[in-house]
Amino acid sequence: MRRVILVLLGLVWLLPTYLLVVNAFRPATTYDPAKAWRPPGHLAIWGNVAKAWHKADLGASLGSTALYSVVSPAIALMIAALAGYGIVVLRIRGGFWWFMLIFGGTIIPNQMLLIPLFIRYSDANLYDHRLGMIIIYTAISVPLAAFVMRNFFTGVAFSIFEAARIDGASTFKIFWRIYLPLSRSALAAIFILEFTFIWNDLLLGLTLTQTKSVRPVMTALAALQTDVYAGTPIPIGLAAGLVVSLPTVVLFLATQRLFAKGLTLGQV
Repeated sequence: MRRVILVLLGLVWLLPTYLLVVNAFRPATTYDPAKAWRPPGHLAIWGNVAKAWHKADLGASLGSTALYSVVSPAIALMIAALAGYGIVVLRIRGGFWWFMLIFGGTIIPNQMLLIPLFIRYSDANLYDHRLGMIIIYTAISVPLAAFVMRNFFTGVAFSIFEAARIDGASTFKIFWRIYLPLSRSALAAIFILEFTFIWNDLLLGLTLTQTKSVRPVMTALAALQTDVYAGTPIPIGLAAGLVVSLPTVVLFLATQRLFAKGLTLGQV
């Protein structure tokens, strides 16, 4: 009985995905909301993707989004790992309060930061620049990463640090050669989460970018006004959504074992 319930819940969960895929493959001229549940008689996915790619100029946006989604989490992970190492292992003075200051970045909703960010980015000539997007994505990625890394390093025996110090290793060498490799699974799990968040971001992209070469892909996708009576036909918009969601799906499927291992933080 439990399996039956789980299967039914799984099917309900997958229904929106079914609708997305079926109608993304449907020719734009044959779309009918009343027949949205029926499989298409003719597959037109590549034509829909080509039209969406050309209309929204997805190529430039995908390149920018890939840059943000890789560089920003990588920088944030290094900052967070160093912060966790300093607070837990080096036991810096006021470490708890430093951690609270870093993690306090999650208290303020991003929506409250949009107007101040827009004003300051305009003053600093960072508006509609890739560097500005990398900075803000890095900043919002650090708190969660620092939280996870602090918890992970708490589960690592302090005797490892003491033994390395007795052998003459410097504090940075211990971090780079011992603690960082030990936290590989945790780093991978955080990277996947941060990559997915940045790839799917719409709000910051709408606020801080304008040109096609800088804006994230979700912002470009939002420009496709899917309307039955005017704008982009719904199958074309769905095909574009299907394409831009593939990188996160592929990343998760390729690293799911490492991601699952990273969830067991503190076990080394």
